[in-house]
Amino acid sequence: MPAKNDGPEAAGPHSSKSEQTRALILETAMRLFQERGYDKTTMRAIAKEAGVSVGNAYYYFEGKEHLIQGFYDRIAAEHQAAVREVLDRETDLEARLAGVLTAWLDIARPYHEFAVQFFKNAADPDSPLSPFSPESEHAREQAISVHREVLAGSRSKVAPELRDVLPELMWLSQMGLVLYWIFDRTEGRERSYRLARRGARLTARGVSLARFRVLRPLVLEVHELFTDFLPGMTKVLPDPGRGGRESE
Repeated sequence: MPAKNDGPEAAGPHSSKSEQTRALILETAMRLFQERGYDKTTMRAIAKEAGVSVGNAYYYFEGKEHLIQGFYDRIAAEHQAAVREVLDRETDLEARLAGVLTAWLDIARPYHEFAVQFFKNAADPDSPLSPFSPESEHAREQAISVHREVLAGSRSKVAPELRDVLPELMWLSQMGLVLYWIFDRTEGRERSYRLARRGARLTARGVSLARFRVLRPLVLEVHELFTDFLPGMTKVLPDPGRGGRESE
C-alpha cells in the first residue's frame, strides 16, 4: 500500500498544511536514517523529531518502508522535472540520455550517505525497499517513462518490437549506475558522472546498431535474460517476446 497523501487533512484549504506536514515527516526521517541508520530509527523517534504525534506520523506513512517509498516518489518527480530542459532541447540520443543520467546524479547528490546507510535493506530482493519490489512500482514506472521519452524524442530509428524493451533495458542500465554511485568515494562522485556519460555513448551506439534486423533478436535475448534471472524481474518486466512460452 502506498504512503497516504489524501484524507481529510489533504482536502480543501488545509491541503497545503497537510503537504507541509507530510514533507516535514519525510525530511525528518531522511535525516534520522542518515544519522542513526535505517534499522535503528523508529517511527516514534521520527514523530518526536518532527514535532508531531506518533498517530499523525502513521496517518501519513504507515511505516518506515512507506517513508522510503515517499522518498523514491519524490526523487522520481524531481528527476522528471529536472530533465525537461535537456529533453526539450536535444534530439541526439546520446545527449538526451547523458542529460537524464547526470540530472539524476545531481538530484541524488545530497542523499549519498543516506543511500549507503540503507543499501543493505534495498539490496534484499524480498524487501519492499528493493527497486524491483511491487511497492516500488510507482517510482519505477516513473523512471522507465523518462527513458521512453528519451527514446521517443530522439532522432534515432527504433524497430517497433524494441520500443517497449529498450526503455526497460535503459532503466536497468541506470540501476547499474546507481549501484556504482552508492560506492563511489571520488570527490563529487566524479567517476559516476564519467560512467554516466560513457554509458550514454555506449547505449546510443547499441540502439543505433539495433536498427539492423539481424541484431534485434540479440536485444530481445538480453531482455529475456534479465527477466529470467534478476531477482524480482519476472514480475517487474514481463518479457514482450515470450508470449505464452514457458521458461526453459
